[in-house]
Amino acid sequence: MAPVDEIESLQRRERIPEAMLRGLFHPLSGTGLVLGTLFFAAALTPSLVPRTYLTQGALAGACLAVGYCLGVAARWLWTYLELPEPAERIRRLARLVAAVFCVGVALTFLWRVAGWQNSIRSLMGLEPVESGHPLKVCLIALLVFVVALILGRMFNGIMGWLARQAARVVPRRVANVLGASAAVFLFWALANDVLARTALRILDSSFKAYDALIEPERQRPEAASKTGSPASLVRWTELGRAGREFVASGPSAAHIGAVTGKPAEEPIRVYVGLRAADTPEARARLALEELKRVKAFDRPVLVVVTPTGTGWVDPSAIDSLEYLHHGATASVAIQYSYLNSPLSLLVQPEYGSEAAQALFAEIYDYWTALPKDRRPRLYLHGLSLGAFNSQKSADLFRMIGDPIQGALWSGPPFGSRLWRSFTDGRNPGSPAWLPEFRDGSFVRFMNQDGSRVPADTPWGAMRLVYLQYASDGVTFFDFNDFFRSPAWLKLPRGPDVSPDLRWYPIVTALQIALDMAVATAPPIGFGHSYAPKHYVEAWMAVTDVRDWSGDAVARLKHHLSEAAAREIETQGDEGAYDNRGG
Repeated sequence: MAPVDEIESLQRRERIPEAMLRGLFHPLSGTGLVLGTLFFAAALTPSLVPRTYLTQGALAGACLAVGYCLGVAARWLWTYLELPEPAERIRRLARLVAAVFCVGVALTFLWRVAGWQNSIRSLMGLEPVESGHPLKVCLIALLVFVVALILGRMFNGIMGWLARQAARVVPRRVANVLGASAAVFLFWALANDVLARTALRILDSSFKAYDALIEPERQRPEAASKTGSPASLVRWTELGRAGREFVASGPSAAHIGAVTGKPAEEPIRVYVGLRAADTPEARARLALEELKRVKAFDRPVLVVVTPTGTGWVDPSAIDSLEYLHHGATASVAIQYSYLNSPLSLLVQPEYGSEAAQALFAEIYDYWTALPKDRRPRLYLHGLSLGAFNSQKSADLFRMIGDPIQGALWSGPPFGSRLWRSFTDGRNPGSPAWLPEFRDGSFVRFMNQDGSRVPADTPWGAMRLVYLQYASDGVTFFDFNDFFRSPAWLKLPRGPDVSPDLRWYPIVTALQIALDMAVATAPPIGFGHSYAPKHYVEAWMAVTDVRDWSGDAVARLKHHLSEAAAREIETQGDEGAYDNRGG
């Protein structure tokens, strides 16, 4: 290479960091700021659950960044298409008008934040807030926006640098494509292979260590009928934290009898943790053998439970079932992950379905071999990710000849195919948040107010019930919400959905995505926190409970609600996501 070429090459290399640095401090786009402000304002409107100033600021900042990015892209496209540009005088006037518009819109919407949040809080029985904390919201939003802006401009700088390197050997437009592709790959690899994997390894180790801790308040049971006892096939240390809670908690026969005023049996709970066997199939076989050992198949009701990510089983669901049937029940679950549900779904999406299918196959095969007049009624249950995987375990075609009696699935995630098929196939005129499906003899939907199907409507051989709240973002998020108004927003709306909620392209989907992350924050009976009193109604429908009077049911609901409130007060916010439906 000639000396002059070497000097020019060296200068180009020296100018690259300078160009990238200048890119970080490039003036903001007026078009981007206008569209970003509109997104910011829309993000302040209500969604499904109440927000704190922290979550509100983070959401508003993210929406501001997305809107700004789209505005910059639109401005770039205008220039790229070589469309006419206005005169400088007009551009100066437009910038002034845009600045006034942005400030006015932002202030107007910030002023209304408290009222919008109170429109949700009043529906959920929460105390109204006096202020939306506009200053804190703005500061947090600006911080999020600045971070996103820096990352975006770093990406743009790297993309430009890579394109310039490629332009030395290929045509300019080809170089631009190569530069963009290489930058995307670089950022994705950094985020996925370095940051995400490292974080997930740390989280997995933490959850695993937490799961192994022996809680001092959980004493090893001595009764031979209890899983984890000296007579059990599963050691106490192999149950995991969630398994020990499931086995050691719950009402005793004495407690059940004291509430119902009738003789009661000691409920059977069987659980197999991850440490008990290496594969889902081995854990399922162990669970079946434990069920046989404790004579669970002699009980009139047997429930196969698919837990949430960490292996947690909602006590509100199982306690209410045991009270309704005077303790004459057996329930069984196996653990498939240490991680909470969002992480489990992200990292190990197949593990839960494999475990649910293995457990159901073992129990169903044994159950169908028993005499029909001397076997329990068989049911499925799952909450959240548990409902998602439990639905996958229920092969309806396999059960046509010898069906189970039913299933109760609460808070089914939006990706549940079976739930989606029933919802999309609902009867005309029934709302998406509480559908009616055909004649209601096979599947029914319930919420805080029960089902829209009259209680005296005959059931078929199998009873499927979905318990869901209209304010549950885990159930009602949909990627189509980015560009289409969701069906559940049509009138009439759910009893726990704000009348001020409006659909905005892109923004509403981001709002509901945040609602999923904080879905257990609302009080019990809303969002993703399912209440014992609603489980009572659901189990009565699924398991055909008829020996309870209206007054007795009301007393049971009151008892379970008070017990759940005490438990939440005792726990505080620790482990809230999995301990209330994660």
